Amino acid sequence: MREFAWRDGQVIRWDRFGTGPAVVFCHGTPWSSELWRPIATALSSRHTVYLWDMPGYGRSTQADGQDVSLATQGEALADLIRHWGLDDPVVVAHDYGGAVSLRAHLLGRMPYRALALVDVVALRPWGSPFFRLVAENAEVFAALPDPLHEALVRAYVAVAAHRPLRAEDHDILVRPWLGATGKAAFYRQIAQAGERYTDEIEPLYPSLDLPVLVVWGADDTWIPVDRAHTLAETIPGGELHVVPDAGHLIQLDAPERLTAILADWLARVGMVR
Repeated sequence: MREFAWRDGQVIRWDRFGTGPAVVFCHGTPWSSELWRPIATALSSRHTVYLWDMPGYGRSTQADGQDVSLATQGEALADLIRHWGLDDPVVVAHDYGGAVSLRAHLLGRMPYRALALVDVVALRPWGSPFFRLVAENAEVFAALPDPLHEALVRAYVAVAAHRPLRAEDHDILVRPWLGATGKAAFYRQIAQAGERYTDEIEPLYPSLDLPVLVVWGADDTWIPVDRAHTLAETIPGGELHVVPDAGHLIQLDAPERLTAILADWLARVGMVR
């Protein structure tokens, strides 16, 4: 992956490939850009696709005392888009990345041609009971022995999918959070989460003035599908697709269906040359 030297010595790692109009993919928590890579690859024959790991995630800098809040991630996305020299990319976001992309657009005034929101964090309340428990006791969880920490992360990741994860996929999702650095980063990003960051932008959703696609797994147990209906109804002209037999990890539960939905929508918003 390539490197973008960001603020305070942090490095954001990113990748770009394909040919055509720009599509930027944003991951969520506790994921990395690798979750989007197969779908981005499938779309890269007609689009230049951009993948990036948020600060504190994946292969980007993970450091003690690091600010990995939603506010900071929104600023990172805006700075990256400027670094790439993109005037009006389409942004495709999942989970936490939804709030990140919405903040960059609504508060950072970063122009997008269109926005796809896939099982996103956007509406209060959000965060599972486990997520809230860890947020309130991050220092306690960070002291877990390494084998217990790995078992916890593996179990946490697994329940986000509607179907059993392949061993290879499971390992890819868990790997960034192992070892001393990854372990600390895992609890740091949960500890810094907060609904105040979505409270700041939720009243602004009716002002969105661009094509917005909302895609949701019908069996998402992390962010129930009723949020998809509410979000699509709140956004003027919001288009909704609910995918059956898919959970929060829709990229792994229904990759062909998600790719087809995105490809069709990209063509309709004028992204295919």
